[in-house]
This record gives sequence, structure tokens and C-alpha cells, in this order.
Amino acid sequence: MSSIKERQQRAAARAKLEREMAARKEAAARKRKNLWIAASASAAVLVVAAGVLIAVTVLRGDDDESTTSPVAAGTTTCTWNAAPDQGQGTTVDVGMPPASASNVGKSVMTVTTNFGVVDVTLDKTKSPCAAESFTHLAGKKFFDGTKCHRMFPGMLQCGDPSAKGDGYRESDGTGGPAYRYSNEYLPTSDIPPYPAGVVALANSGADGTNGSQFFFIYEDTELSPDYTIIGKVSDAGLAVLKKATEKGHDGAFDPSPGGGHPKEDINIQTVTVAAA
Repeated sequence: MSSIKERQQRAAARAKLEREMAARKEAAARKRKNLWIAASASAAVLVVAAGVLIAVTVLRGDDDESTTSPVAAGTTTCTWNAAPDQGQGTTVDVGMPPASASNVGKSVMTVTTNFGVVDVTLDKTKSPCAAESFTHLAGKKFFDGTKCHRMFPGMLQCGDPSAKGDGYRESDGTGGPAYRYSNEYLPTSDIPPYPAGVVALANSGADGTNGSQFFFIYEDTELSPDYTIIGKVSDAGLAVLKKATEKGHDGAFDPSPGGGHPKEDINIQTVTVAAA
């Protein structure tokens, strides 16, 4: 009798646990849906001060832009939201990428610097719109002649089209193309989320604020998983990055948001993207 009672108690406990897990799953699904709806309905203008991972003014698209059309197999629909110029000459309009992007395979982004070549494998299966954006910008020579304007321990930030010439300006870090787009692959379950060799998009801390700025991770970095990963640097490219950053930064952004300009200029001569 005792064993029968114990089995009944275990069965009841198991049933209770299953009900609790189902309730949690349903609540999480409702929360995700509500968050998505709230994000889709947003039409606010976001202004972020210079010196964070990316500082831009972002205009969310109109509700009618969220309408999607059927796309061919192996492609993803991308939404490019217009971003107004901040009046500092830091927004460079080179048009918008195609409205659909391949979500199959990989491509190679070759970043030629004054320290050597950094090859990045772009993963189109995880971040197809980001890969399409970089392909578009590279084809327009958007990055050619720019410099990486910010260093933080383990991280080098580049991609501002207005960061050029001798010295640095207060506007460095605010530049980008005339469009913005949403996050794609976020390393929410990876530990560490941003290991050495990863390349990710810089943003202002909110979804929908990705532009042209990106950062190389040359040492394992404990950033929060809020930045879209677009690819991975080759071993040879990682060695180039470590050489380029070995003199450190000037501390211009310490204590907040942290880091500074590279003490030795890290210039991007050309960027190209080709099939892997």
C-alpha cells in the first residue's frame, strides 16, 4: 500500500510540474508576442549621444512598411528604414540594398587595412540582411578610406563613413548610411556571447538601429548579447587585429562609455565582399 501511495504522489507531483512548465511556456510566448507588437508599432525618433557603440538618429518606418510579400525559397525579406541626416555630414546616402537577401551559404568580406588583410566569413544563414547590407555598402566603396575610431578592451569599432583623415572628431561614431535595420542573430545562449574572432554590428542599444558600424572582437568579451553577429574573422585576420591594437587607446571615452581612440591609426583601405 505504501508503494502504491508513493507512486501516486510521484505521479501527482509530475503532473503538477508539467502543468507549471506549460503555463510558463504559454506566458513566455505571450510576452514575446507583446514585445514584438510593441516594437512593430513604435514610430519614435531615437537620439543617442556620441561615444556609445553607435550614435545615430533613427526614424522607425511607417506601419505600412511592415507589410510583407511572398519571397522565393532561399531568400529573406529585409526591411530598410530611412534614417534622417543629423546635419553633421555623417550620414552618407548610397541608396538601399535589395528588399530580399539570400539566406543560404556564406560570403567573404575582405577588409584591407594598413596593418594587413582581415578576412571575415559572413554567415547568410543567420544574418542574411546584414550580409546583404555589407555587400551593398562594400560595392559602393562605402568603407574605403575610413578609420576605426574606437577601441575598448578586446574590441575594435569601425564602419563610420565620416571617420576619415588626420585626428579624430567629436562626430566620430555618429555616421552611417541613410537606412537602418533590425537585429538578426543574437548570441543569447552562447558563453561567452562574443568570443575572439567574432564580428558584430554596433547599435545604440535598441533594435532597429543597425547601420554600417561594426566591431571586431579580438579577445573574449563579456558584452550583453544585444549585438547582431554577422560573421567570424580568420585566424590570420585575428593576428592582424591583435597587431593593430597592441598600442592601446587614448582613453578619450573613459570612464563612460569606456575606451578611446586607437593610439595608432587603423585605416581601412578597401572592403570587398565575394562568394565564399
